[in-house]
Amino acid sequence: MNSRITKSTMLVALLGLSSQLFAQETPTTTSRFGKQSLRTWSVGAHGGILSQNTFLGGGSVDAREFKSIGYGAFIKKQILPALGLQADFLRGEMKTANAFGSLEQKNSISWSGSLTAVLNIANFSLNTENAVLIPYVKAGAGYMSSDSQIGTTEVFNGREGWFIPTGVGFKLGVAKGINLDFGYDINFIKSSPTVKSAYNESRFSYAHAGLEFALGNKENSQLQNYSAIADLRKQSAEESAELRRALSTAEQNAQRDRDQYAKDLADDDNDGVANKFDKCPGTPTGTVVDGSGCPIKVQREIIRETKVITEEDRKVVKDAISNLEFDLGKSTIRSKSYASLNRVAGLLVEKNFSLKLAGHTDNTGGRELNLRLSKERAESVKAYLVSQGANASRIEATGYGPDQPISTNKTAAGRQENRRVEFTLY
Repeated sequence: MNSRITKSTMLVALLGLSSQLFAQETPTTTSRFGKQSLRTWSVGAHGGILSQNTFLGGGSVDAREFKSIGYGAFIKKQILPALGLQADFLRGEMKTANAFGSLEQKNSISWSGSLTAVLNIANFSLNTENAVLIPYVKAGAGYMSSDSQIGTTEVFNGREGWFIPTGVGFKLGVAKGINLDFGYDINFIKSSPTVKSAYNESRFSYAHAGLEFALGNKENSQLQNYSAIADLRKQSAEESAELRRALSTAEQNAQRDRDQYAKDLADDDNDGVANKFDKCPGTPTGTVVDGSGCPIKVQREIIRETKVITEEDRKVVKDAISNLEFDLGKSTIRSKSYASLNRVAGLLVEKNFSLKLAGHTDNTGGRELNLRLSKERAESVKAYLVSQGANASRIEATGYGPDQPISTNKTAAGRQENRRVEFTLY
């Protein structure tokens, strides 16, 4: 008697503690798994057929299953996608024909409570929102109170004791947060010999079907329905779409830059000054202009006999090349380069030379950007020389970008040599 009271007290304490734990959950509580907020608490109800016979075989009785109805409910906490803890409550009765005659034996479960671990064997899912099929197994420990009578004779009443619940089953996801639950449980009686003897083979089965409802934010899926493969497929699709959008934007930007480059370096009025540097667009054909593209009032070109290019002339050009510097990444000439460029301009005016300017860059950055920068730097030098009196029609400015390196681009020194503007007198 004392042992039974002690067990009853332990069961009540266990169920009371689990009930308090479950009661602390609120509908909006979620846990994080992967990149999603997922619901971990659920409740459910089930009903089905109790039977003295089981699939394990052994002796059998003349069970009257369709008169043996069981029903119950459960509360579940999902810890991992494949593992959950479930508190089950069950009651019902089992009817059989007595082995010693035609009397009916009825074993009733007044109440029972158990705590089981539920292991999801697999998760067949097409998306992360709702699993299609989740097969599972479960096992745990429980405590129950049962009655037994044969015909109108009472065998025992209110006998309590432990039992071991085991089971298999599967769930079908019918909507986000709603599953159909189908299972088959075998419960092993661990009570006194008197109770054991009332149950065939000291065990009974429970075939049942029910509904499970997730608690929490309705916008979130259940943790047990989570599919890592489906989530990875969804993320991959989103990343691919984002990459396509980024590539499309990059191509649009590149086309915009190409269009602007063509517009800036074109010479719509054919005055020898590119549009970007032309402060007086639309000058009439044949008008003599300065380095900014504006007409000059005094004709500064003096026709002289062409002279032979001397070593001293080449030295003037070489000094200009050596001293030529631009602002980083721009076509703006630094003031320290003006003196040597002034000597080149004087040489062009004095000896009526023609000059070819060829801009070059290293291979750092995009090719289109480097072509544009090399052309702009050559044009910038031309504009300066024209502003100092040189004849714009005798100066040709071209940009080659990174296409004609004179040194390796694998070292800083080599890249420095490749960033240049070449001067060719003729």
